[in-house]
Amino acid sequence: MKLQTRKTIAIDMDGVMADVEPQLIKYYERLYGITTTLEAIDGLSHAEAFPLDATTKASLNLPGFFRTLPVMPGAIEAIKKLMEDYEIYIVSAATEFPLSLFEKLEWLQEHFPFISWRNIVLCGDKSIIHTDYMIDDHCKNLDYCSGKAIMFNAHHNKHEHQHVRVYNWDEILNLFEMEKTSADLA
Repeated sequence: MKLQTRKTIAIDMDGVMADVEPQLIKYYERLYGITTTLEAIDGLSHAEAFPLDATTKASLNLPGFFRTLPVMPGAIEAIKKLMEDYEIYIVSAATEFPLSLFEKLEWLQEHFPFISWRNIVLCGDKSIIHTDYMIDDHCKNLDYCSGKAIMFNAHHNKHEHQHVRVYNWDEILNLFEMEKTSADLA
């Protein structure tokens, strides 16, 4: 068993590291010819925002969807900074969309080559993850977090209030700076 000397952070990919919302809008228009905007889907669940795609999630099963996701602004620099003090694990519930497995690995290799393959966990159920912190955009994952749950703001979680919410990577860095300061004072 690996002895952990630093605190650990599990970081979700989609909606936290990768900017999924614009990609969903683009693919929805491509598949169904329906145009929407980020403002129009704000506060809606996936099923409400993309009703024709709700049962099949066809867009998420198309080749290239995950491979071509844009990087969330500030994610690369922030994760590098967090790695100075924390053991970082990238955790994605990728098995729901089997095509995404290889695409997500390629995406990580391109945009986050400094993260070791040993620190990438592609799974189905994140309740198996036991880290000191978890950053995710879904309560279904954060509700079972054994450490401190941090919710990354997204269109689908606007009405969820049971976790600490962050809106961007600068806020994440500020939060962890405060965590470090309070630990130093303890």
